[in-house]
Amino acid sequence: MLASEAESPKGVGSTRMPTGEHTIGTKTAQRRKNRDKQSLDYVLRSGLAGGLAGCAAKTVVGPLDRVKILFQASNPQFAKYTGSWFGVVTAMKDIYSQNGALGLFKGHSVTLLRIFPYASIKFLAYEQIRHVFIKRRDQETTIRRLASGSLAGITSVFFTYPLEVIRVRLAFETKRDTRSSLSGICKQIYHERPPLPLNATSTHASAVLTASPSAITAAASSTVQQITPRTGLANFYRGFSPTMWGMLPYAGMSFLTHDTAGDWLRHPSIVEYTTLPSTAASSSVDAHKPAQLKVWAELLSGGFAGLVSQTASYPLEVIRRRMQVGGAVGDGHRLGMAETTRAIWRERGFRGFWVGLTIGYIKVVPMVATSFFVYERGKYWLGI
Repeated sequence: MLASEAESPKGVGSTRMPTGEHTIGTKTAQRRKNRDKQSLDYVLRSGLAGGLAGCAAKTVVGPLDRVKILFQASNPQFAKYTGSWFGVVTAMKDIYSQNGALGLFKGHSVTLLRIFPYASIKFLAYEQIRHVFIKRRDQETTIRRLASGSLAGITSVFFTYPLEVIRVRLAFETKRDTRSSLSGICKQIYHERPPLPLNATSTHASAVLTASPSAITAAASSTVQQITPRTGLANFYRGFSPTMWGMLPYAGMSFLTHDTAGDWLRHPSIVEYTTLPSTAASSSVDAHKPAQLKVWAELLSGGFAGLVSQTASYPLEVIRRRMQVGGAVGDGHRLGMAETTRAIWRERGFRGFWVGLTIGYIKVVPMVATSFFVYERGKYWLGI
């Protein structure tokens, strides 16, 4: 009787789960929590993976990025190198001889400061927007993938664009005696003010004297132009319009191409050669999660994505760079997108919109490949 009573707590009426099953249940619940893309846990983990991916990618191509900016922005000291296949190497040697190894990474600290939030927002925004647009496997269409990537790119660049302008201005400087600090560049950009039109005062005076309707209209227009903010925070958004337009094809094609290439590389006929079977889904909770690609396959899909996206958006990138350095050259006039386009066409014609494309490929292919590789591995390591 006593033995029966002693055994009853472990037998009849017991709800305790065996240790092994309890552990499995806990892990399953944790995986389910991590896979809920609307949860704060998933957002933070995907943002961390994206930020680290962006920093790793930019560090790999830091010197190439510096030279590419100098080419795109038509820096007078480096314009002579743009027409040669060996111009990139020669320009890097020139920078190294003048400023040492650190010269090749000028502006890189600002790059990392900007790229972490930029990449973090871009990747987590893509995951969230994709979750809204693509809820089922049959919704994995080209248009939905393209739209998800484009909107993610626009979201990220909106919040981090001022840091991009600062980075470009730091990288644009090449002379040792004009090297500026981060705070100095910020003050310079903030206080830049384009000169007033030469006929502003005379137009206003003539309107008062003649009092004709057309003259009064011209004077009013001149007055509005003078009181319109022409300095301050607006200077940190130089080149923002072409950036927004350029981000549509760049981010959209980047994510679209990477996802599509990933599908190709996971085709049943070659999946055993391109994926890591040990990373495949091991439960019903993660049944929709594909196996990780092997290192070479992931780098291949990312590099191909970089090649396609760079080609699709490069002319707009050239326009953006010229607008960003507008205060550092000429009279400080804030160039519009149309005005910048006409200036590039006058200077070099059609080829002017593709200046630096070679170095663009050399830079973007490894950069995007590294970015997607670190992001995909980061998600796996972080359990999402």
